[in-house]
Amino acid sequence: MTTSIAPRHSAAFLDGNDKRLLIDGRWIAGAGAPFETSDPATGAVLATLSSAGADDVDAAVAAARAALHGKWRAWTPAARARVLWHIADAIDVHADELAELETFDQGKSWATSRFAEIPSAAEQFRYYAGWATKITGTTIAPSITYQPPGKRVVAQTVREPVGVVAAIVPWNSPMLMAAMKLAPALAAGCAVILKPAEDTSLTALRLGELMVEAGVPAGVVGVLTGDGTVGARLASHRDVDKVTFTGSTATGRALTAASGASNLKRLTLELGGKSPVLVFGDAELDTAVPGIARGIFSNCGQVCVAGSRVYAERSVYEQVVDGLAAAARSLRLGHGLDEGTDLGPLVSRRHRNTVASYVDDGVRGGATVVAGGRAVGEIGSFYEPTVVVDAGSDLPMMREEIFGPVVTVTPFDDAEEVIAWANDTDYGLAASVWTSNLSRAHRVSDAIRAGTVWINCHSYFAPELVKGGHKESGWGYENGAAGLENYLETKTVCLTV
Repeated sequence: MTTSIAPRHSAAFLDGNDKRLLIDGRWIAGAGAPFETSDPATGAVLATLSSAGADDVDAAVAAARAALHGKWRAWTPAARARVLWHIADAIDVHADELAELETFDQGKSWATSRFAEIPSAAEQFRYYAGWATKITGTTIAPSITYQPPGKRVVAQTVREPVGVVAAIVPWNSPMLMAAMKLAPALAAGCAVILKPAEDTSLTALRLGELMVEAGVPAGVVGVLTGDGTVGARLASHRDVDKVTFTGSTATGRALTAASGASNLKRLTLELGGKSPVLVFGDAELDTAVPGIARGIFSNCGQVCVAGSRVYAERSVYEQVVDGLAAAARSLRLGHGLDEGTDLGPLVSRRHRNTVASYVDDGVRGGATVVAGGRAVGEIGSFYEPTVVVDAGSDLPMMREEIFGPVVTVTPFDDAEEVIAWANDTDYGLAASVWTSNLSRAHRVSDAIRAGTVWINCHSYFAPELVKGGHKESGWGYENGAAGLENYLETKTVCLTV
């Protein structure tokens, strides 16, 4: 494996000064202790970043609120649409640079960064640029009987931005997740403070530069880097009106408590997942096995909707196990920027140890590894794509989100049995059903409690496809019209004429 690699597209950004915070249109050093971000494939330090202190959070929130009630409020919907389109164009122009930064910082393959996630981030801004001019209210004919003599009562609803939004994004797909929150919030007329994950802040900072260059007014977007205390300060800040967060269920609970203790701010939460994959005996395995492999091994399984629990009907169980094991063994590990790399490293050594601990615990509990199951190399945080069988339903690896390239495969005998197993989880983010029987596909997808169910595919996304979690996988939805609703309030205006 490569032990070092030189930047081709992002050298100017990486070789610049220490990275600062974006507050009120200016880049300033944070009051907190600076910290380093490293390449998880090599351990090499990429950059030194600022950490926001309490005063920095206050300053960013104050700037956002001033912009919200000042110049940004005066912008027409069409003007907001144009600036969102300009941001999308800027992402396209700098796609190679952004993809390289994403791969250096997070570890994912160049193919995933450059041809999937960075273009998808641009499309988020284009999609919501179209929505900016389509935010409308309604007129109402009130049934009020006590109208003043000679007058009548008329009413209307007005849609208004929810206010100052704290957008806290995870480290697995940082650029795309930032776009999924920034684009609808800006389309709605909100001001946003973006808090990227400590491990993966580089594309957020570069996106901040591009947004300023695209014409976003000072204060409308801020970028605050640092550890979890920065997010906690934003969540508890009384002048923040909403938190939108993607990440672990544990952190979601903490943000809920902090928000409730301050000003009952609005929350949108996309949290953990333990997505089941149901493979029936009539599934087209030539399509199903590669699709299931993609659904668990892409981005090293560091995907909220990763299909980590596969249930295969007994008649095809051995074929599914053998196919997934062969797929796992065929994937080449390496630096994400190396030609031919299929999977890069996990985001950190710490996370790799966590993934390994789930597999080791499963083996001690009676599970069998049929492919992978090992950390790889003295350098970086690589872990083999892993296929596990004979895992009991009570094992942590079957009940908790591993967030790594680890899949369990379990045989089943009938539909009712496997539906019960699929729903036997605290989570409800996503699932997939593989069958050639259209009636069965509808019956089973209807019975599964999850925010998204794919049929004969897995992990398909687009800006217009609404996504969100049931049960402990979250509150609210992102993408589509539902994603815009996260950032709007409704006001009723009633008057006599």
